[in-house]
Amino acid sequence: MDFIHVNDMEFYGYHGVFPEETKLGQRFRLTISLAVDLKRAGETDELEHTVHYGEIYAACRSIVEGEPKKLVEAVAEKVAAHILTNFSLVKGIRVLLIKPDPPIPGYYKSVAIELTRGEFT
Repeated sequence: MDFIHVNDMEFYGYHGVFPEETKLGQRFRLTISLAVDLKRAGETDELEHTVHYGEIYAACRSIVEGEPKKLVEAVAEKVAAHILTNFSLVKGIRVLLIKPDPPIPGYYKSVAIELTRGEFT
């Protein structure tokens, strides 16, 4: 399987359990890896045989900057489901969603969740 990686997209969303998160919002970083057979795209040099990165970015942005969720797990699941449903060439997806500034005490760089859906071998 071949892969397309869209790395470190940055968005501003209102996801979280605490009221200040849903009121003030915060930054989110999203990296996705798409399992796609890229052989035909490489042979033909035609966009129709691959996945349009701009459309992927727009889909991710609409979800992360869209309807607030309590859990980043729910946001990541929505990203995965949307891409698998709407981009027929994508056979599998890995989603890494990073919350750089969660409202929890302590010293750390970020918290993140990662999930994999579909065929990813």
